[in-house]
Amino acid sequence: MKKKHIAMLISSLNKGGSERVLVNLAEYFYSRGYEVTIVTQYRSENEYEISGGIRRVFSEITEEEKGKGRAANFLKRFMKLRGIWKHERPDLILSFIGKNNMMAIMTSRFLGIPTIVSVRGEPAEEYYSRLLRTAAAVLFPMADGIVLPVEKSVEFFPKSVRRKAICLKNPLNPAFIRKRYEGEREKKIVAVGRVDANKNHEMIIRAFAGLAEKYPDYRVAIYGEGELRPALLKTAKELGLEERVFLPGSISNVAEHIYKASIFVLSSYSEGMPNTLIEAMALGIPSISTDCPCGGPAELIKNGENGFLIEPGNQKELQDILQKLMDDARLAEKVGRNAAKLQEELNPERINRMWEDYFCKFLGRQEN
Repeated sequence: MKKKHIAMLISSLNKGGSERVLVNLAEYFYSRGYEVTIVTQYRSENEYEISGGIRRVFSEITEEEKGKGRAANFLKRFMKLRGIWKHERPDLILSFIGKNNMMAIMTSRFLGIPTIVSVRGEPAEEYYSRLLRTAAAVLFPMADGIVLPVEKSVEFFPKSVRRKAICLKNPLNPAFIRKRYEGEREKKIVAVGRVDANKNHEMIIRAFAGLAEKYPDYRVAIYGEGELRPALLKTAKELGLEERVFLPGSISNVAEHIYKASIFVLSSYSEGMPNTLIEAMALGIPSISTDCPCGGPAELIKNGENGFLIEPGNQKELQDILQKLMDDARLAEKVGRNAAKLQEELNPERINRMWEDYFCKFLGRQEN
């Protein structure tokens, strides 16, 4: 029997949360015997690796293919992506993020290929302009399926979209499935993610500055790359913390670097369903997260039981909870143990199977 073929569309495989979810799904479906093709606009420098059996196709027009003006180039991009669908003839298209979702719906029209779109972040950020929101309201009902990672996200969309929407969680990265570390933890506060304005890592550094003198054994490590990394290093130096605040850049084996940490902090202004928070909690690290408007962290954290939620941008609140965890080892232990239960709830085999069951409604294929 011919393998079912799934095509997945995203801008690149750059090391970010949404890209990681897509790659993990691609690997799962490939391991299950599906043919998998990943379609990206371009290749970036720092990307996730994929198995050799997963094909990669590029949809961006080349310099030679470009025409004159934005309208002409949009049409060329449209026709190139539509040509990819015609050539590949996948049994299902899955698209991730923003404008990709619009293009997937438009370019697959009348080709008889079921198309599922997925909003990965805060919808108001992903569809930030009136034009994009109008386009989503018009085009999304034409999709065969709509996947959201957070239940509350559906409230952003009109009823015509809500009717087709389903919430499917992010599967936990298998690298983070391991027993909770039970030894003495490193006096280290960690954060993981792109170093940009939205992630607001500066708040972590400034909150730590208010505690640094009282807790001389602690340090901060922020793992990730981004345009604000030099500015954050400068801030740390101005606060006299250059020997205690570290920004190593993008790293591999994140789990190994944060496994024994005392505290994890997610300080973003907005997030969808944050993978880094899922992973830290699954490892059993006492975690603090901003209560982002989309509601992703609030779906993971029961405040005070398996983690702590704070108001986005509230440095004083972050500082107070950091101090509480640093002072109270029993509280930190309780919160970390409860957080580790997330490992079972978001086990990749369980969550990936939910994605597959959903896809099977469109593929006409049922697995035993």
